[in-house]
Amino acid sequence: MVSEARPDEGGTAAPRRQRPSADRIALRGDLRSALPDASAAVVLTGAVFAFLYVRMDSGDSATVAVMPFMDDPGAYWMYLLSQAFGWSGLLWAWGTVMLGLLLSGPRPARLPVSRQVLERWHRTTSLTTMALMFAHALMFAAELVRYETNLTWAERLWAGFADTFVPGWYDSGTGRIAIPLGQGALYLAVPLGLLFYVRHRIGANTWRRLHRFVIVVYVLSVWHTLLYGTNVWYGEWPRTLLWLLQLPVAVLLLLRLLRPARRAERLDAPGGRAGVAWPVWSARAAGRIAVGAVVVGLVVVAASGRDGGRDRPAEPPATVPHAHETE
Repeated sequence: MVSEARPDEGGTAAPRRQRPSADRIALRGDLRSALPDASAAVVLTGAVFAFLYVRMDSGDSATVAVMPFMDDPGAYWMYLLSQAFGWSGLLWAWGTVMLGLLLSGPRPARLPVSRQVLERWHRTTSLTTMALMFAHALMFAAELVRYETNLTWAERLWAGFADTFVPGWYDSGTGRIAIPLGQGALYLAVPLGLLFYVRHRIGANTWRRLHRFVIVVYVLSVWHTLLYGTNVWYGEWPRTLLWLLQLPVAVLLLLRLLRPARRAERLDAPGGRAGVAWPVWSARAAGRIAVGAVVVGLVVVAASGRDGGRDRPAEPPATVPHAHETE
């Protein structure tokens, strides 16, 4: 862009420094506001890492039950740190989705803090969530680089990068499905989270339509965890708790759909001057029915205990995902 010119004291034109856009100022301010939030996330990640380390060292870890060769937390600390970042990221994602649904759904009569504070928390937790997701993937890649000791350093770096960040590259066990789900969550989270700061350029309606897909990021994250999180591999209390945490999300989403804050999103009678077209009405009705079915399904899962977990084997499996070699 061309800077505006203004006359200086000698009468000549001097370029005027262009002010940063409001979007850049907003992002910069939110990054500063996210520091306490991110610090809390780092502290929690450290606590989760210590918990996982102690459990692996004692032999009680479900990760060791799944992969017996990982019985040395000192050697596999990067994998444990990846797990810790993953759990913190999922918790922060849960929090930011809950805040978003509270803000976009029926307005509560009373809130513990102002709406402006809730909106700021929603933005800062979103930024922290993206950072935690990236740290989770980065530590997983670092563990893969350390693991492939039979390759040259260049080959190890490429293998770790490709297995972690290239969709469809990872080819072992449930990771063939779970890893692309996690990649999809990461690659959607970053643009959808940052679009807020350019909403004035793309249009508020466009931003609002795209922002709805944030729930897809969350669903992919939970799905990735249920499939690949070794700490919730078996049908025990951690897996049940993970399922139960999804119930308030689903209930708030259903309320958001049944009683939207914007009149244009309400499920009025189709057709006519005030109503929407039949295809749009049908899609909205189907969405409400689907989310209602999810709520019922979550209750059934929690009540029955049939949450997809498998029984812990009496003897650990004898195989490992890849042939493990040491230098």
